[in-house]
Amino acid sequence: MSHLLKLCLLLLVFAGAALPAQAHRFAPSLLQVTEVGQGRYNLVWKTPVQATSPVPMRPLWPDACTVIQAPPPQLEGTGQVTTLLLDCSALGEAGLVGQRLGIDGMGPNQATGMFMLTLQDGRYYQQVLTAEAPDYQVPAEPGAGKVMSDYTVLGIEHIWGGIDHLLFVFGLILLVGGGKRLLWTITAFTVGHSITLSLAALGYINYPVELVEFAIAVSIFVLAVELTRGDGLVKRYPWWLAGGFGLLHGMGFAGALAATGLPQANVPLALLFFNVGIEVGQIAFILLVLVIWLFVRRPLGDSAARLAAFPVYLLGCLSAMWCIQRALEALAA
Repeated sequence: MSHLLKLCLLLLVFAGAALPAQAHRFAPSLLQVTEVGQGRYNLVWKTPVQATSPVPMRPLWPDACTVIQAPPPQLEGTGQVTTLLLDCSALGEAGLVGQRLGIDGMGPNQATGMFMLTLQDGRYYQQVLTAEAPDYQVPAEPGAGKVMSDYTVLGIEHIWGGIDHLLFVFGLILLVGGGKRLLWTITAFTVGHSITLSLAALGYINYPVELVEFAIAVSIFVLAVELTRGDGLVKRYPWWLAGGFGLLHGMGFAGALAATGLPQANVPLALLFFNVGIEVGQIAFILLVLVIWLFVRRPLGDSAARLAAFPVYLLGCLSAMWCIQRALEALAA
């Protein structure tokens, strides 16, 4: 067992250098444009302070638009917010309809962004921008189908970008195995995080983000500790732990959704499909873990029992590291 512990600590050194900044730090850039009248548009550009490339990202708008107000950028949490006032009267009565807007520099940063446009006549547009499709041509009429697809994609990206959430789901798999017990446990977790995600996204509950991130790390550590114990209440009734800690993870999801924003004309639809995206990503991860286990179980043979403690140690080590890191962040906030 001592060799296993040494291996775990060695991996922790490498994983610790790469993972702490990624855990639950999904924060797509946001380009929000609102028509304020007379060919003028208020532009809000929010992007993470921590860049992944020396190539900066910046918003793009038609050349015919000119900046007439440009206050200094402001820091908001982990993002930097720039607010500009554009004069696009040279575009004529159609305004931004038919024009292309987007984000430059997404390719080198491998980033994702959300574009939102609100016109005075009530029309609302949104589009997920990626390195492959960094701009968007505004059509005459928006469609609800884009809300469904865009927020499903955002939900999937968030779940796969939150390594701490995936590790918690992985710990639940280790706790209950497969079959009906896993189904009920994951369902309880889904119900828990769906409740708080919806309440927080709709503004019914407020909370300090740093404290929630710390509590999420604690939930993973508690799960790792439970995995080291024998048959107890948690193993017999795992859905209570999954549902309770799901409430915490839901608030973490809501923080990412708040950074992106919800379309005011389609709030219920966007919230529903963000949840759908989370569930699709979560189910895909569970199936991936189970398929990998099916392939490696037979070659491992008797060694499987000796290596069973390894993922538990790794889960405990990483969560303990996140607990310390996020506690310091919460105290400094």
